[in-house]
Amino acid sequence: MKVTVCIGSSCHLKGSRQVVEQLQYLIDQNKLKDKIELGGAFCMGKCKTGVNVTVDGECHSVSPETTKEFFENEIKAKL
Repeated sequence: MKVTVCIGSSCHLKGSRQVVEQLQYLIDQNKLKDKIELGGAFCMGKCKTGVNVTVDGECHSVSPETTKEFFENEIKAKL
């Protein structure tokens, strides 16, 4: 599974660094490093909805506060 977090300036201001750090932690805690490829991208073109995160090409709006719920529902549940 490929998970990409936007790290462009708009998403950065909305907390993309915290989202990345939380996803890294959750992937590690759940021992999913061999199943999830976590990456970053500069600007996905949806700046108003950020932090933008794609899971196998499907775009989601995530905030630092919703990252754990997003991980459980959109990543872990689909593995």
